Order: sequence, then C-alpha cells, then structure tokens
Amino acid sequence: MSGGVDSSTAAAIAKKQSYQLHALTFHYGQRHEREIDAAKRVAALLGVVEHLIVHFDLRAIGGSALTDRIQVPKGRSPLEISHGIPVTYVPARNTIFLSFGLAFAERLEAEHIFFGANQLDYSGYPDCREEYIRAFEQMADLATKAGVEGRTKIRIDTPLIRMTKAEIIKKGLELGVDYSLTWSCYDPTAEGLACGLCDSCQLRLRGFKEAGIQDPLRYAS
Repeated sequence: MSGGVDSSTAAAIAKKQSYQLHALTFHYGQRHEREIDAAKRVAALLGVVEHLIVHFDLRAIGGSALTDRIQVPKGRSPLEISHGIPVTYVPARNTIFLSFGLAFAERLEAEHIFFGANQLDYSGYPDCREEYIRAFEQMADLATKAGVEGRTKIRIDTPLIRMTKAEIIKKGLELGVDYSLTWSCYDPTAEGLACGLCDSCQLRLRGFKEAGIQDPLRYAS
C-alpha cells in the first residue's frame, strides 16, 4: 500500500471480495515519502487490521530519480512516458517489495497478495508486467516453507493489470475510495503541493480527466 491511486484501489477491491486486509508500506528513502502518510490514511479508511511500515534505505544503491541525485523528469509527452524505462524506475523495487509481502503472507498463512500493478497506463516499469507476476508466483512456490510443503500456494492478485487509469479511478469511487487521501507525485513542492508535471502526476491527472472526475489533490501547476 503506497498511498497512491492504484494500491488504494487494489486494497478496496480485496476488501470488497471479503478478504481481511493486512497492509505493507515501505519507507525506502524515496524523495516522495509523503506517500507514507497517505498510505496510513487509506489504511484507516479501509479498516486494515495490521499495517506494517517497513524501513530500509535504497539510497545506498541509488540509480533512480526517486532515491538518488537524479532530476525527476517533468513535462514529458504521453508518447515519451509510454516508451522506454524512465529514470524514476528504482532497481528491482517491486521484487524487493513483493519479497517482503511474501514473508508477511507466509507468517500470516495468507494465500493472496494484492498488488496494484497495471500494464496499460504505466510508466514503462518492467516489474509491472503479467509475465513478471507469474514468474514471481513460481519463485514463491520454490522459496517458501509453505510452498515446498504444499500447505499454501500464494497467489499474486493483480486486479488492475488490464485497466486504464480512468477505469481504476471509477472502480475505486464505486468502492468508496476517497482519493483526496491518496498521493501520487514523485517530486512535491516545498509547500506540499503535487508538482503536476512528473510522469506520475500526468498519468493521474489524465486518468481523472478521462473518467470525467475532478482530481481532489492540489497541484502547483
């Protein structure tokens, strides 16, 4: 649960399907750490039973505009956003996150990890693709005591994987998600406003526009 549109909607879908929610949020040295407070608010809204915030520092590795001294791209066109892997990609981030999720699920004896990846309105990240998700599931069967003993087969649920951002937003509103609690911007201003120009802001704004709904966040531009 990152506190963004996608993970919040995925959690709401899990709740609608009558799952008991246990959430993981990561404080990994990201420049947009404001998302952690957003995740706390969304977790409270959805009645999360247990919300773990795991701290580690990917700035030691760097290599991303989110964790290193690399400028966050601003004002890129939709065509530019949809091609190539951007500098906001954090090396192996979702693999690291899902590994924590796998450990958490095994401790809970849970069979489902909900992951808010989607590969239609995405920023070129390789770890948001269906083939990656299926490969991780296969690895989970081999890497866990529960999997080797055949007690639990953990599934990575990606209910948003084939949805556009507009469809995701509409689904979340249908399920009662308050998007004013969420946060998406990679590079917020000193005044705490979303920049409106980074890839994440642009994808979010376009999604709300296509859904015919006003984005409740305040933007600097």
